[in-house]
Amino acid sequence: MASLLALALTVVVLAVNTLLTAVLARFFRIRLDTQWGWVVYTLVITPVVLTVTTILSGIVIPPLFDSAVLLLAVFVGLPLALGFTIDLLYVPPPEEYDLPETG
Repeated sequence: MASLLALALTVVVLAVNTLLTAVLARFFRIRLDTQWGWVVYTLVITPVVLTVTTILSGIVIPPLFDSAVLLLAVFVGLPLALGFTIDLLYVPPPEEYDLPETG
């Protein structure tokens, strides 16, 4: 039986991973001027970052999942899909912002 604290910590880690995904996707969209580069970087680098945060959060969260596949699906796959969707659908594209000229 899962404790209330373990479930609450799981929700916190899911929220942090989703936020990390949205921020990394936005960072790659702003920094990379190619058409598909930011997508490739988001799909390759972000799961590595999410896996590291999942491993580090495993120190605090008691085990709730029986298999590693389910653990990765919940802590990497779900936040990756949610964060990517939040960045694409709910945050205005970087082209809409007017930035001051530097130089």
